[in-house]
Amino acid sequence: MTEQPWATKFEETLRGFLPLLPDTEPIRPDLRLSDLGLDSLATVSLLLEVEEAFDVTIPDHLLTEDTFATPAGLWSVVDSLLVRDPVD
Repeated sequence: MTEQPWATKFEETLRGFLPLLPDTEPIRPDLRLSDLGLDSLATVSLLLEVEEAFDVTIPDHLLTEDTFATPAGLWSVVDSLLVRDPVD
């Protein structure tokens, strides 16, 4: 089994917005989210849920079609905004 490049919480949140993705199908980084049922209204809801789940605010300049095109694109933005504890 291949480990996904994102947090489990991200996948669980994202899956809730993809009504056309079968429960048994994995979320691949390159899946086209719009092909799986993510429309403009759902994108706004997904944005709010992701921001809340990860305690981040996605700045306006990153609210692009590319950001929400694939799981990898969205995770890349979220991951870049996460506050990391410095390594001692």
